[in-house]
Amino acid sequence: MKIMRVFTTLALMLFTVTAANAMSKDIVDTAAGNDQFKTLVAAVKAADLDDTLKGDGPFTVIAPTDEAFAKLPDGTLEDLLKPENKDKLVAILTYHVVPGKIMAADIDGESKSVKTVQGDTLAVDARDGVKVDDATVVTADIETSNGVIHVIDTVLMPN
Repeated sequence: MKIMRVFTTLALMLFTVTAANAMSKDIVDTAAGNDQFKTLVAAVKAADLDDTLKGDGPFTVIAPTDEAFAKLPDGTLEDLLKPENKDKLVAILTYHVVPGKIMAADIDGESKSVKTVQGDTLAVDARDGVKVDDATVVTADIETSNGVIHVIDTVLMPN
């Protein structure tokens, strides 16, 4: 019984330290530490948005995975990463950012629109899973020191 209590205490301490470390990283550092966001992090840096997303926030980032970027038509990503297309890249990336910290529980079972940093609105539907425009949220509520990340399976394109 005593060994079980020691094990439980150690496991709880490890979980607490791991959670605290995740919360001490900002959005960019959290994404950079996750292998599924290599393309997103490269795009954020190419758009010079890394300092902004390391700022105080809070921000809600609807983050496409590398697989989501791979679904784009051939040549699209390469074209967006060219310096002459920086404004278009900024518009697309800021379409994935909402001011404030919106957790999944904040929209549970609802349908609503949220305004993005880019200026357009996203349709969020949480009545059957969570959809953001045409993307499905595959992982929600990755908390960071300056907001939250929700992982999606499709890159969102502003109108």
